[in-house]
Amino acid sequence: MASNLKAGLREGYPSPRGANWDGKGVNFALFSANATKVEICLFDRDGITEIERIALPEYTDQIFHGWIPEIGPGQVYGYRVHGPYEPEAGHRFNPNKLLLDPYARAHIGELKWDPAIFGYTIGHKDDDLSYDERDSAPFMPKSVVVDANFDWRGQAGRNPVAWDRTVLYETHVRGYTKQHPKVDPALRGTYAGFGTKEVLEYIKGIGVTSIELLPVHSFINDSQLLEKGLTNYWGYNTIGFFAPDPRYAADRANSLREFKEMVAKVHDVGLELILDVVYNHTAEGNERGPTLSFKGIDNASYYRLTADQPRFYVNDTGTGNTVNLSHPRVIQLVTDSLRYWADEMHVDGFRFDLGTILAREPNGFDNRSGFLKACCQDPTLGSVKLIAEPWDCGPGGYQVGEFPPGWAEWNDKFRDITRDYWKGASNVADLAPRLLASPEQFDHQGRKPWASVNFITAHDGFTLNDIVTYDEKHNEANGEDNKDGSSDNRSSNYGVEGPTDDPEINRVRARQIRNLLATLLLSQGTPMLVAGDEFGRTQNGNNNAYCQDSEISWVNWEIEEKGQALIDFVTRVTDLRSRFPILRRNRFLTAAYNEELGIKELTWVSAGGGEMQPGDWGESAQSFGLILDGRAQPTGIRKRGEDASILMIYNAWHDLVEFTLPDHGGSEREWTLLLDTNKSEAESKEEPTFKPGSVYGVTGRSLLLFSLVPERT
Repeated sequence: MASNLKAGLREGYPSPRGANWDGKGVNFALFSANATKVEICLFDRDGITEIERIALPEYTDQIFHGWIPEIGPGQVYGYRVHGPYEPEAGHRFNPNKLLLDPYARAHIGELKWDPAIFGYTIGHKDDDLSYDERDSAPFMPKSVVVDANFDWRGQAGRNPVAWDRTVLYETHVRGYTKQHPKVDPALRGTYAGFGTKEVLEYIKGIGVTSIELLPVHSFINDSQLLEKGLTNYWGYNTIGFFAPDPRYAADRANSLREFKEMVAKVHDVGLELILDVVYNHTAEGNERGPTLSFKGIDNASYYRLTADQPRFYVNDTGTGNTVNLSHPRVIQLVTDSLRYWADEMHVDGFRFDLGTILAREPNGFDNRSGFLKACCQDPTLGSVKLIAEPWDCGPGGYQVGEFPPGWAEWNDKFRDITRDYWKGASNVADLAPRLLASPEQFDHQGRKPWASVNFITAHDGFTLNDIVTYDEKHNEANGEDNKDGSSDNRSSNYGVEGPTDDPEINRVRARQIRNLLATLLLSQGTPMLVAGDEFGRTQNGNNNAYCQDSEISWVNWEIEEKGQALIDFVTRVTDLRSRFPILRRNRFLTAAYNEELGIKELTWVSAGGGEMQPGDWGESAQSFGLILDGRAQPTGIRKRGEDASILMIYNAWHDLVEFTLPDHGGSEREWTLLLDTNKSEAESKEEPTFKPGSVYGVTGRSLLLFSLVPERT
């Protein structure tokens, strides 16, 4: 076999990158600007025994390439790359180290933390990076050649949802179904399990449109976590930008197919699938980290190195290294990866971890960076949802509102100020812009309100239940003496730390959860829920469960009566958001008088029923109303009620406020109460009406929503 392979070896092609099967053989293509030779190592199907080593015969435009006959899907392989081992000059080539293909569509096996996976001899003093000659292959995961063909059962491609109708739902492919009673026990925690019909129909049923999965790209478990019996549960430690992690597959040998089947099932129920992606760093760490892929292929090209001492890495990520998005081949790698997931895997969008780094050039953040320009002009990437986490720990890292048109961004100001407002630590003036999609940050260059991704919670930090249950973090299970995780939680336990039997405290906590959810779902912008918040999931005060592949992180589906009541509440509020287009306006609302329509799109209202005056916006102000005039709608609005005006009343004060319902537009119509967070679900079904000028007793710490259908002429 070996002689036949070498006898049939051809030059092949430099494009596309990676291992591509054409029915007769496989073309391999690998970029390296500084290597001197690249060898393909072929392994048996278990990835244990190396059966052949073949040097790629051609080098074109910094691409090593070659075509090998008689091999195909299922072939396990890795690279050995030759070149200078000069850490002081930024080069770390070491052909003793087997390397993963950056373009591999599938991986097999898991990394074993052995000294042989390091390019230098570990155990020496810190400034010694002596060349290591041990073979790392026995301890490395391997790349796998795949058959890309898949029957999408007539699905045309992605499943786009209009931004103004989008409700995001952040979750974890493993943790969401690990304890789900409707999922086959053999499939729990897997792509196949997540694709279970009952799971997806539940998500759809609560009003979600778009699932956002925490990272599924192949990643590495940190050695220090494994030593503690923990794991990198969140997966923000990517090593394979094209390969779905096989640990989430029920059938690891067919992880690619299983992932595609999950996507097809998500689309079958009318949902989008968005991936949380990590292109800002890799799992190879700093100068003392292992050599797994990029570091051994072309360290000086793939990573940002310090200018004066290239042996060291720029660490804007806090993880040891930073991917060099200033290099055209690295930009190509990332955009190729994104297009692959969109075109071949039918994914509907991406959320970019530490997105600021992707736009940081040597002189700092630039919203016209090479990467952002590449995305802007790309037909595929211009048609999917692009969501930035607009901060990192590097210089000038906080860039909320500064990404270019076409991007959405996580808005942490919404999170912080909304939490503060409802616990009484912020006021009306602080909250008001958040309800309108933070126009001071996003209303420029034709950007739309949906660009502000509003959230109260995310994977990192307290769950919604824990925001109202704990004053302090409780991360002891992480093994870091409770020193990890943020201490700035903006939470309140309302008198008792942790769960309590005190009925009054529990009533306040339950109402505050409803207030936070209603504020999120009824504000302009794009709301993001976190899985389980809709029924009060807890992590027992752990606000940094990144290492907890355990019941701390897994969604507990033993839902109590109060949990079901909260699900019903969330479903009702998402329905209100859907029913009334004024709650999800596709352009920024203004308080200016519209002479053509004879209306004001929005009016701030005081408790006395009149328009708020300058003195009503003081630091102590915690109660107010907001009218959104439904008549300020696009001409396409035709269904009765869709042009209704909305009155929302917010009362973060701890006591009752007598609120006079305003006379809106001189109408004699009555206000219909659709939501009062102080009422039970049974009481909320009554929908009583009130005449303008009526006084409504707004309970302390509660939110109300009224509608008023305009008179017809």
